[in-house]
Amino acid sequence: MSNNRDYNLAYIVSITLVATLGGLLFGYDTAVISGAEKGMEGFFLQAADFQYNKILHGITSSSALIGCVIGGAISGIFASRFGRRDSLRIASVLFFLSALGSWNPEFLFFKYGEPTFSLWIAFNLYRILGGIGVGLASAIVPMYIAEIAPSNIRGTLVSCNQFAIIFGMLVVYFVNYLILGGHTNPIIDKSAEGLLSVNPSSDPWTIATGWRLMFGSEAYVAAVFGFLLFFVPRTPRYLALIGQNEAALSVLTKVNGESKAREIMGDIQATLTEKTEKLFSYGALVVVIGILLSVFQQAIGINAVLYYAPRIFESAGAEGGGMMQTVIMGVVNIVFTVVAIVTVDRFGRKPLLIIGSIGMAIGAFAVALCDNFGVKGIVPVLSIIVYAAFFMMSWGPICWVLIAEIFPNTIRGKAVAIAVAAQWIFNYIVSSTFPPLYDFSPMVAYGLYGIMCVLAAIFVWKMVPETKGKTLEDMTRLWRKG
Repeated sequence: MSNNRDYNLAYIVSITLVATLGGLLFGYDTAVISGAEKGMEGFFLQAADFQYNKILHGITSSSALIGCVIGGAISGIFASRFGRRDSLRIASVLFFLSALGSWNPEFLFFKYGEPTFSLWIAFNLYRILGGIGVGLASAIVPMYIAEIAPSNIRGTLVSCNQFAIIFGMLVVYFVNYLILGGHTNPIIDKSAEGLLSVNPSSDPWTIATGWRLMFGSEAYVAAVFGFLLFFVPRTPRYLALIGQNEAALSVLTKVNGESKAREIMGDIQATLTEKTEKLFSYGALVVVIGILLSVFQQAIGINAVLYYAPRIFESAGAEGGGMMQTVIMGVVNIVFTVVAIVTVDRFGRKPLLIIGSIGMAIGAFAVALCDNFGVKGIVPVLSIIVYAAFFMMSWGPICWVLIAEIFPNTIRGKAVAIAVAAQWIFNYIVSSTFPPLYDFSPMVAYGLYGIMCVLAAIFVWKMVPETKGKTLEDMTRLWRKG
């Protein structure tokens, strides 16, 4: 077998880079809220026709996740009906429209700069629209890459999507930092009755303009993504599913070389004999494992940290409002994602997930203890960064790798959609409950996440099969046997 070096690496990498722009937008769209949420809170607190509160702010900060659930749930339908590539084109349009709408939610229907309950609803609808784009991209980008990539570098290439997600987060942390510049986030006062208001000494520019620019900045990246998608092919597995075997073979040949392409094409056709297989044709276990991978990736609490990073660092005693520490965390996240990329096809999926779970548990329990004993400054800040770093070298990329590759070809679209929808549902639950839970007790919040990390390690050890080096067609044999 000479396939180790027969594939066209330059072609594969160029396709992967375009696809992972969807991952970059995923990270950008979900993390932009971390810098914009305080200014946005100050803006809606000035509304005269309703009282903005922490519950509404939790809903607003995580409203994009409602769209993510929808996007994840419909991703299987889109992937099957329009194909993987064209579904990503649709996602790019949704990203673009959401960015413009979030920047100027008053467009056409409302008076600019006048916060009202109706405007609040409109803003959240624009965020949900972007969330649908994120949900589609989160399911389809890994699927697209997995269906293009040779089996022996598939884990590395799919992990690049997680790198793009974290890079998108780092970019937006930095963009938010630059947009904020010399301005400051508003000071929010709380009355004895529990009502919130903007302190008169707050910087008015951040409340009126800053948060808008942060949301609007995403439109540039979305436009580039949509343009570049006109230069990449549809995946050979999808082309085979719709009966375009010659086109599928053509793409496989460009990727793998002619002899290997014919071998892979034979394997693909052998697994497509029953094109209309039901979801549980291979038993319930594979679907349950896919769902639980998604659930644990969110239940360990990472997105509570990523979405509210500046606020958390500020509470932990960081200087400068926590924005600089957030950028530092973003850089650390990038480094540890690279660790996963270079080791996933060497050490396998399971060892990285178990090590990452244990490292996250240590970081989470350390933060909880710091809060319990009133420790501020460098120790809790480092503990949060350790917690995030171990996620980035394990659950961040590896969960997406497994979801993209663990399901047999004939049920992949449906099964991935269900797993990703479950992931976004739990993302929403964790993200929307974090502000009141953290307000009640940071120790309880991080103690709970630490316990979930321990349970995640046990789940991987006992239930998740190792898929390193296996072809996508091997999954059919693996689960058929099981």
